[in-house]
Amino acid sequence: MTFDDDALRTPGPLGVSVDGLGDALGAASTVLRANSMAAGLDAPVPTCPGWTVLDLVAHQGMVHRWAASHLRGRPVDQPEQLEVEGRASPDVLGWFDEGATGLLQAIVDAPDDLEALVFLKDAPPPRLFWTRRQCHETTIHAVDALGARLGRPARAEETWIAPEVAVDGIDELLVGFVTRSRKGASPDGSTDSTLLLVAPDGCDVAWLVDLATGRPVATRRVRPGSPDTKDVDQVWTGRPVELYLRLWSRGAAEPVDDLERWWRESISVTW
Repeated sequence: MTFDDDALRTPGPLGVSVDGLGDALGAASTVLRANSMAAGLDAPVPTCPGWTVLDLVAHQGMVHRWAASHLRGRPVDQPEQLEVEGRASPDVLGWFDEGATGLLQAIVDAPDDLEALVFLKDAPPPRLFWTRRQCHETTIHAVDALGARLGRPARAEETWIAPEVAVDGIDELLVGFVTRSRKGASPDGSTDSTLLLVAPDGCDVAWLVDLATGRPVATRRVRPGSPDTKDVDQVWTGRPVELYLRLWSRGAAEPVDDLERWWRESISVTW
């Protein structure tokens, strides 16, 4: 996974095209549906405490329709009504399929110069933004469905996720999501610190996260081994898919160390 210097400086996906993200979105939708059917709609979802598979499918089907409405230039004002519609469907998995197919078609039909809402920091242009966001939304929730079938959180090697998709998802999370909060955060609650995240296996981008209680979280893309990476307070490393799942709190049921426990409690996005 090699990214040029422009990719490191420019917000947006790191070398994964709209077509690549769309393919990954389609694959994740298939995995989510298949594992939901195998687990059963009443099965609990270990990685989403309090949810059943029905909750998961209704949520994701709603989000697909909401995203498609933005791509079509006709945003839905009350997306929660879509979830009610899904729950009431006599064939909720068929309803989910219709939403996933509609979203993929909306991506194909949307112009490259689409004007639409984006809601993450340093977001790419709208068509790319919505494809990327739904790729990772659906991938993470497909991992949830896989966990529901297994009865435990899925391990990285049990998933279908390609390393380049995982790296792109790590980037979206660290650059776009965790920097949105206006509240500061620090692992010890008081001291400013820097956290370096590294995904080896040939990945030549890393992320330097500035953490402090008095200012919002800030993230920079850096080269592994560059001077910026030499004087950091904490390092979090893992193979791309493993790191992707852990950063989204989809790793092991119990955090593997204090840093991951703090991340889940203080930084991790819950949805």
